[in-house]
Amino acid sequence: MDWFTDSGYWLGRLVFQRLLALVYLTAFLAAARQFRALIGARGMLPVPRFVARVPFRAAPSVFQLHYSDRFFAAWSWCGALLAAAVAAGAADAVPLGAAMAMWAALWVMYLSIVNVGQTWYGFGWESLLLETGMLAVFLGNGDLAPPVLVMWLVRWLLFRVEFGAGLIKMRGDRCWRDLTCLCYHHETQPMPGPLSWFFHRLPGPLHKVETAANHVAQLGLPVLLFTPQPVAGWAAAAMAVTQLWLVFSGNFAWLNWLTLALALSVAAGALPRVTPPPLPAGAPVWFTVLVCAATAGVLALSYRPARNLLAREQRMNTSYEPLHLVNSYGAFGSVTRVRREVVVEGTASAVDGPGTVWKEYAFHGKPGEVGRLPRQFAPYHLRLDWLMWFAALSPGYAAGWFGGFVERLLEGDRDTLRLLRGNPFPDAPPLRVRARLFEYRFTTWRELRESGAWWHRREVRPFLPPTALSPRPGRR
Repeated sequence: MDWFTDSGYWLGRLVFQRLLALVYLTAFLAAARQFRALIGARGMLPVPRFVARVPFRAAPSVFQLHYSDRFFAAWSWCGALLAAAVAAGAADAVPLGAAMAMWAALWVMYLSIVNVGQTWYGFGWESLLLETGMLAVFLGNGDLAPPVLVMWLVRWLLFRVEFGAGLIKMRGDRCWRDLTCLCYHHETQPMPGPLSWFFHRLPGPLHKVETAANHVAQLGLPVLLFTPQPVAGWAAAAMAVTQLWLVFSGNFAWLNWLTLALALSVAAGALPRVTPPPLPAGAPVWFTVLVCAATAGVLALSYRPARNLLAREQRMNTSYEPLHLVNSYGAFGSVTRVRREVVVEGTASAVDGPGTVWKEYAFHGKPGEVGRLPRQFAPYHLRLDWLMWFAALSPGYAAGWFGGFVERLLEGDRDTLRLLRGNPFPDAPPLRVRARLFEYRFTTWRELRESGAWWHRREVRPFLPPTALSPRPGRR
């Protein structure tokens, strides 16, 4: 069936699949390295406690059937190994059915993690990875030319990611409409990168150009994805450039890299001089049936996300069913004007006095020491650092886990301390821990030259009063 496959998509599929596998690898590595303190058996939001109250049908996961920290670690590391193999081309070295099984296994394995991850996995890029990963199951491998239907579903996903983000901005914060949002965003975004200070210090007119270009990329270019090549390809290429701009200006885990993979799958079609390798045009009947069924399923499930795009009260980053198959996306419908950070400190003193010394806990990604330049971590996801940003916006965001975090600092819990940049109490845990809310802003050029500090901060108010461990039988 000539209509079913098209070898002209081979490069787009290749780039898309390799980038997607690398994102999977990053996601599994982050899960393996962080889970014990976050959702482990003794974590802040333990999986066993979650699955005891949430039924399988609401959160399908292998960990509903069995959980232990050792099993979760093995599951995550096996996912990382499989993703690394796929990124290296293993799925193209096996028969079509085996390749589909490999992509399906990655999807099932990561779905199992997301569905028990609770608050720590409540980010839009988790659903985006799962939806993108499901499409990859039906893209085939080197045994046949790419199926056209699935490549168009990739465009539909890219359209919803970008157009949804553009609409929610225009419907949300006024600063997107008067083109001033990026006067604040680089400074107040959840996790600035090493270039964010310089982006923030761009002249005001350039910030307006940035904002206008964002509207073009998210509201204008996505419509062109449904036009013939090379127009669709060049529109996707321009969208890819905007994603790289976001990569350089901040840390948004793998959101930009997944969107980049989607965009490049379309942009590659604008390169007619790239000669495809010899690929069989005919697809097995069973594969054709599966792809057609999957396409019909995606279109049916797209009703609610499509309606959401047209809704006045648009929702962003929403999954409509527990498999995260077709979702709604969006980002930064509102932009904070002032950056606030929760600073956590401990002391070895049991009571306050003239000699009381409070030592600050340093995080890897979120601002702390004013003289430390923000680092680049994306596409790696520092989940605790991101949730600390939300906690600074409102204590309600920290209600379920912050107390457990403080308790583990007081216990000197090794898994929790591994999430931090250092332990100011290497010999014994602190006797008390407190948290204070600070207002942060980037320094000016003059302040940077004079002090060498990238940030200026001032205390706003206490966030958590000095807290000690309460006596409890059997506490270790």
